[in-house]
Amino acid sequence: PWVQKSQRDHASLQDITAVLKDKSMVSHAQKSRHACLSHSRGLRSSQVTRGSWDLRRRTSRDSRSFCSVSGANNHLESGGVRGAADSELRGPPRRTGQPRVTLLPTPNGSGLSQEFESHWPEIPERSPCVAGVIPVIYYSVLLGLGLPVSLLTAVALARLATRTRKPSYYYLLALTASDIITQVVIVFAGFLLQGAVLARQVPRAVVRTANILEFAANHASVWIAILLTVDRYSALCHPLYHRAASSPGRTRRAIAAVLSAALLTGIPFYWWLDVWRDADPPSTMDEVLKWAHCLTVYFIPCGVFLVTNSAIIHRLRRRGQPRVGKSTAILLGVTTLFTLLWAPRVSVMLYHMYVAPVHRDWRVHLALDVANMVAMLNTVVNFGLYCFVSKTFRATVQQVIHDAYLPCTLASQPEGMAVKPVMEPPGLPKGAEV
Repeated sequence: PWVQKSQRDHASLQDITAVLKDKSMVSHAQKSRHACLSHSRGLRSSQVTRGSWDLRRRTSRDSRSFCSVSGANNHLESGGVRGAADSELRGPPRRTGQPRVTLLPTPNGSGLSQEFESHWPEIPERSPCVAGVIPVIYYSVLLGLGLPVSLLTAVALARLATRTRKPSYYYLLALTASDIITQVVIVFAGFLLQGAVLARQVPRAVVRTANILEFAANHASVWIAILLTVDRYSALCHPLYHRAASSPGRTRRAIAAVLSAALLTGIPFYWWLDVWRDADPPSTMDEVLKWAHCLTVYFIPCGVFLVTNSAIIHRLRRRGQPRVGKSTAILLGVTTLFTLLWAPRVSVMLYHMYVAPVHRDWRVHLALDVANMVAMLNTVVNFGLYCFVSKTFRATVQQVIHDAYLPCTLASQPEGMAVKPVMEPPGLPKGAEV
């Protein structure tokens, strides 16, 4: 009986050992499954920033390899095989309570594999032109209508300046001439020829030389408007000094000095960077040029316009004049239109420097296109302003058109249909020569 009892105890002990062994294997399998699932969730987590699209596609393969390693590790533990193989599979020891971490290749790493590199979404090299052909059509219409109108304005103002010898007409004539240069250099040569026809495939030296002429035309137009503002301020606030100091010769010398200064100040803009190709952050030279452009073309002139126009309006109110004169109305209209039409371009230029570049953001690209179109509208709106305010200018324009139309009418008539003079000398027989 004692032998049978010892045999039964030995059998029960073996059964208990087998059950504990099975439970140990089940627990190891559950641990490996839990580690596998946590690893796959880590691969699918939203914390992976750039290149996460590729990691999601490779989750199944990486999780299978990780599960196979964990299964081999559990098998070795259950089989009792430890030592070098166990330390190789399990890696360095880790603290209790920390999750298993698997290092993955990052896009900023030095050794990037071809497998991850080929599927990353590429950043577009240049922001698309959303406006399409609309700027080309707009500048074509602006040049086709604005250039003849500006030439007509120049001829009418030249007649008025010669007839009246007033400094304001000379300044308006110089302003119109600078607008004509702006239309030819910027609208035709810059936007249409270089941008649309040649698609900016122009030698860099030619582009930079054209930059000098473009910025010189801008400076001349704005600074001549400053001369006109100072002249009106002197005529209204200091009339005696204005009558004694103003003369056509002095006016022409002032205009020549402004044009020379505009050309000289356009030379540093030879190194102006094209905003459509400026992909890198702006350098110190680029920031200096862009700030110089904004200050000399917009901020300083607008400050002068604000101070002088306010002084003129204040002086007129003190005199008790409810209405302003025609010259003052033209001055206020010219300066107000310039301030409103150039504001979008300056704002987009500063936004390009400090917030988002035109090269990368299509919205800034579109905003700059629209701002340039609005700014170039300033070169043709003065004709409508002159016609609306001044009756003398309207009469002069009609006379210019009539004088240009009459020779064409006489040249188109046959030889026998010559127009007789209105007043014939009396007492002369028919056929007699005068």
